[in-house]
Amino acid sequence: MIATQIRQKDAVFYFAAYPSAALLKKVRFISRYYDDEGGSIQPAAVETDNDLAQFIARIERSDKAFQRELSRSKVAAIRNFYETAVSQPPIPGTVLLFTPQKLRFDAMDGGTTGRLQEPEEQFLIIDGQHRLAALEFFHRTHPDDAANITVPCVIFDGRSEDFATEMFVIINSTPTRINKSHLVDLYERVSWAEPDRRFAAHIAEMLYREADSPLRYRINRLGGRSKQEKWILQAELYNEIHRWVKSAWKKIERTGTDRRHAGNYYAIVRDFLKAAAQVMAEAWGNSAYMITRPVSIKAMIRVCADLAAQDAEPEEGRVERWRYRLAPWSEQVRVFRAEGFYERFPAKGQVERVARIHRELAKAASIPVRAAGRQKGE
Repeated sequence: MIATQIRQKDAVFYFAAYPSAALLKKVRFISRYYDDEGGSIQPAAVETDNDLAQFIARIERSDKAFQRELSRSKVAAIRNFYETAVSQPPIPGTVLLFTPQKLRFDAMDGGTTGRLQEPEEQFLIIDGQHRLAALEFFHRTHPDDAANITVPCVIFDGRSEDFATEMFVIINSTPTRINKSHLVDLYERVSWAEPDRRFAAHIAEMLYREADSPLRYRINRLGGRSKQEKWILQAELYNEIHRWVKSAWKKIERTGTDRRHAGNYYAIVRDFLKAAAQVMAEAWGNSAYMITRPVSIKAMIRVCADLAAQDAEPEEGRVERWRYRLAPWSEQVRVFRAEGFYERFPAKGQVERVARIHRELAKAASIPVRAAGRQKGE
């Protein structure tokens, strides 16, 4: 294909005008899903006569993907725009494509325009997946009109898939375009993310996946799309863990900031929650109580940070030691009944309520609240 080579600092990429029919054969649609076993969620049953639903249901599921589920309504709206647009260009903005293959570029007369090799495998779509999905259906219903569409594309080649992930985050990291829980998943693959955020993201990921985690598969990573019983949004849990990590960052930097050292902090949270679960046995995971609801889990993470500051070591026997320390919580179970809970813990909002529960739980177990952990509302 004819393309223009673009250089920006150390980066080299290409701009090309891709005929729509040829482009649709060279891209693959990919989404990321989770289920309670950490694998792919099976697509919901769809009507056999609904071509859009059938297409989306067949999209590849992969835990290595960085995109989320395609929105049927969004694809349908874009397809409708393709059908009604007359003077407006249907695809005025560039679609961003990626291939790990290093593509050969033969410049014409030593300039920046030349012939660019097509990749052997299909492109990943960094940005523009909905537009191209809509284009697929527009081709099916209006083949003659679609044949006249040329898609402006920016092509990145010869990099790792983490590069594509980073580009995806850069483009989509605004509150309206990327789910906050989704962004937590991507921190460890983004080079510019602050090390304390990556460290906290490691801990949150282990709390979701590790077989010995009391929160395994109870963390909601899909927001409103999750159909499973979850206890807390990943973004909410991550925020509490990052709050702790940030306050202890100087100490963490001295001991190590890699994934292995994050595992030490994961083990602290794991052991604390195990001890809490044993002490509050009848309330743990019981829908009649609020102990495994977000407001209480966040407060418990704060108590965990308080306790770890004075009694994290040794790890051996920590669950038993902390179960003894948290034993007074067994007398608090009744106040965590769902009925009347908000009257027993009155507050102007969740921030204030989490702070209040934190203080009450720490006081009951005679655990000093860390001064470094205090924030507005505490």
